This record gives sequence, C-alpha cells and structure tokens, in this order.
Amino acid sequence: MTLPSAWLRWLVTARRHPSAFLLLVQLSGVLLYPAMEDTQAGRAVFGAFGILVLALALWVVNRSASINWIAWCIAVPAVALSLLSAWAQMPGLLVYAHLLEGALYFYTAASLTAYMLQDHRVTRDELYAAGATFTLLAWAFAFAYSVCQQWYPGSFIAAVNPQEPRTWMELLFLSFSVLSSVGLSDIVPVRPEARALVMFESFAGVMYIALVVSRLIGLTTLRTAARNDDPH
Repeated sequence: MTLPSAWLRWLVTARRHPSAFLLLVQLSGVLLYPAMEDTQAGRAVFGAFGILVLALALWVVNRSASINWIAWCIAVPAVALSLLSAWAQMPGLLVYAHLLEGALYFYTAASLTAYMLQDHRVTRDELYAAGATFTLLAWAFAFAYSVCQQWYPGSFIAAVNPQEPRTWMELLFLSFSVLSSVGLSDIVPVRPEARALVMFESFAGVMYIALVVSRLIGLTTLRTAARNDDPH
C-alpha cells in the first residue's frame, strides 16, 4: 500500500470513528505530559495540545445528536482564556479556562454516553466511545481538581513536597486512580471541597461501569448467543 493511499485510509477511518482518534490523542498525552511540565517550551506545547483535544471534543460532539452550540459556547471562551493566560502573562485567567475546559469534557462525555445508551447493538465505534468517555471523565475531573486547588489552596497533599500545589500530571493521576477505583494514588484531598469532588468522581466511576460498560458487555453477550442459536 502506497503512502498516499494509507494516509487516505487513515483519514477515512478517523472520520468514521472520531471517538477512536480522540482516545488515541488523549492516551498519547499521558505519555507526553511528563516532558511538557518542566520547561517554558514544554508548557507552550502543553497549551497547544490542550487546544487540539478541545477541537477533537468539539468534533465528537458535532457528530453526535447533542446540542452543538452549547459545546461551541464553552470551547471558544476556554481557548481565548488559555491564549490570554499564556501570551498576555495573565495567569489568573487560567483557572477560568480550566473551569470551561472541564465543563466541555463533561458535556462531551455526557454526549457520548447518550450515544452509547440509545443503540441496541454494539458497534466498533461504540467501543471506541466507551474508552474515550472514560478518558474524558478523567480529564474533566482533573480540571475540576485544578480549579479546586487554585480556589482553595492546600486542597491536596502528597508524599513528595506536600505543601506545594499539585502538578497537572499528579492531578490527572489522581483522577484516573479515583475514576477506576484502584486507589493507588499517593495524593490525598484534605480540604472538604476537594474531598467532595473526589467523592463525586468515585460515584461517577462506579455508575459508568454499572450503566455503560456492563450494558455494552450484556449486548455483546446477547448478540453472540443469538448468533450461536441461529441455525443458518
């Protein structure tokens, strides 16, 4: 297969399954974030990467049956505030950018969840959507934690530098740990506001497994059983 045809096939696949592309980019971010936090250039790349993820989230919402203008009304000021915070040296705006980005991820996750629950057969795109929804929720709560520690300093402590604000990677690690209920994080919420957010994420993780993942597994099992029972 030549390079142009392979590229065209990849674009067609991405267009059919935007959730897969969003999932791939977010998981790539988990690997790239540690290299972005320590330098000025890395933080600039981090900001550009965040805008890319926002654009992909908008793409996913536009492909769903959700109300698109709501997503655009959240995304546009979020990008504007992020750019002003970085270019105009106004770090106080970053907390509001994170607030809006978290809201957009929550909205996109809700859109994908509605998309998965309205169908009665499991497709490949729904499996990608299941993974993308999990990462969207993890990112959304990480942004919520970021806002919390900026509004309420000292919300989280950790084994290393306990009095310092937690980095983005630490907050994302906490979010993944709470959402998956593995409980492996060394970061501890100590203020009541932070503990309330952690409890909400624990509840969201349990309900996601109970309502979405278990439903997909059940539909897949029923489809397999029906196929085996079919004499033809």
